[in-house]
Amino acid sequence: MVERGDGDWVSRFADEVISEAERRGTGKPIVCASGLSPSGPIHLGNLREIMTPHLVADELRRRGVPCDHLLSWDDYDRFRRVPAGIDPSWAEHIGKPLTAVPAPPGSPHPNWAEHFKAPMIAAMAALGVQCRMISQTEQYTSGAYRERILLAMRERAAIDAVLSRHRTKQAEQPEEPGEPERAGEYFPYRPYCELCGRDLTTVTAYDDETTELAYTCECGFGETVRLAEHDQGKLVWKVDWPMRWAYEGVLFEPSGVDHHSPGSAWTVGGRIVGEVFGGERPIGPMYAFVGITGMAKMSSSKGDVPTPSDALEIMEAPVLRWLYARRKPAQSFKIAFDQEIHRLYDEWDALGRKVAAGQGQPAELAAYERAVTTADGPLPVTPHPVPYRTLASIADITTGHAEQTLRILRDLDGVTGLDAAGPRLYRAQRWVELHLPADQRTRVREEPDEGLLDSLGPDERESLRLLADGLDDWSLDGLTTLVYGVPKLQAGLPADAPATPELKAAQRAFFALLYRLLVGRDTGPRLPTLLLAVGADRVRKLVGA
Repeated sequence: MVERGDGDWVSRFADEVISEAERRGTGKPIVCASGLSPSGPIHLGNLREIMTPHLVADELRRRGVPCDHLLSWDDYDRFRRVPAGIDPSWAEHIGKPLTAVPAPPGSPHPNWAEHFKAPMIAAMAALGVQCRMISQTEQYTSGAYRERILLAMRERAAIDAVLSRHRTKQAEQPEEPGEPERAGEYFPYRPYCELCGRDLTTVTAYDDETTELAYTCECGFGETVRLAEHDQGKLVWKVDWPMRWAYEGVLFEPSGVDHHSPGSAWTVGGRIVGEVFGGERPIGPMYAFVGITGMAKMSSSKGDVPTPSDALEIMEAPVLRWLYARRKPAQSFKIAFDQEIHRLYDEWDALGRKVAAGQGQPAELAAYERAVTTADGPLPVTPHPVPYRTLASIADITTGHAEQTLRILRDLDGVTGLDAAGPRLYRAQRWVELHLPADQRTRVREEPDEGLLDSLGPDERESLRLLADGLDDWSLDGLTTLVYGVPKLQAGLPADAPATPELKAAQRAFFALLYRLLVGRDTGPRLPTLLLAVGADRVRKLVGA
């Protein structure tokens, strides 16, 4: 069991879940639930819907408490809109279940829902998230919910009364496309049309005794079915969610801030689950949004949003887990796809050193342990971790050339093989390929800049001579001491002289000169790393020594 600290939100929720389970006294394994709609790319904000119950369920399992993390795929939801970048002709499928919509062009998957499920399932496996997945298409079409659907229809007046108590002028319109209009009698069930397959239907009559249900569709079709035998439709969301709480016995489930407004499904569902389905609403926190540095709030409907798979291309799974484990659900945070990822990895490595030294606060140590292990064991780690920013610089300079990369890593930190530096190395290489802007890429000069060399004054020439003479200590520490020490030597100062404003200005000017001679810009990767990558002979050539 992870040691608990005051800021360890996971342990606190696990305690509350155990207490609630004892109060309910069902004697069954605790159910922690997540729900995802594969209506489009499942982004990093949606991942909080998975990670919050996963971390709590994993803590319960660490304590030996029987627990079931249930992921409900809302793949029987209607197709609402065509995301950006998809053929607009897909609009003809709006209103169909997601599992009845063709996958995007070129996809190997059988339908729209499976296309967007697949990368999320792969990402969860990489993150060590184990859960029991159920398809709402399978649940509804198999008749699993039939008795509860019939119950909801019998109790439609009671459900309508609950909704009415929470209705406001702002909420008088349907919550979403597919929510029933309120012109006549209220019906909490909406069939998918037998002819066009869409949910553009209106229930016109229902008989409680025979369960005969009549509906018409905007396509012009209409029919009467026996609901006791009809499995091509679903309960509206505000009834569907509490029905499933009762059916699955969900005890813990988080929900986003959008579910906590007045009249929301979470609010009214708490009444419906008890008054109609004889269950109880789960306990669970409201979670805040997750953003991306340099981007606005994520929205799957817009199509182009970073997904967990995108994040796992540029960072190791434990680091991504850590981002969700260290922040309380109500705290928003951002995930870095830009240069901020270097700072993030610096924080991660600093925490790793604290852990190794037996230091750190209990809450941060708990978050670290939850990031690198699950109840089933440890996640893969990099055997020989080199700072991410250094690896990114090397990848940038070498353009991923394996032999050059290994030479630099061997000289830099004694790395004996590329796999010893992976998977972190490969994540940093992908970051450079995908996210380093072209105007910031490093291209080492092939030939000296003779014009610049000819224009240099005596002091600048002397600084370059001192650099070339000092290249014998071919280590990162040695080169760091060298590039910072040349301006000190020129000023007649010892190598350990404290920095002064004048000395810092001289160092900046020296660094800018080296960058212009080596890469044709005033800035670039950290100079010691750049020198290692270029090699001593080529450095001497480019600085005219």
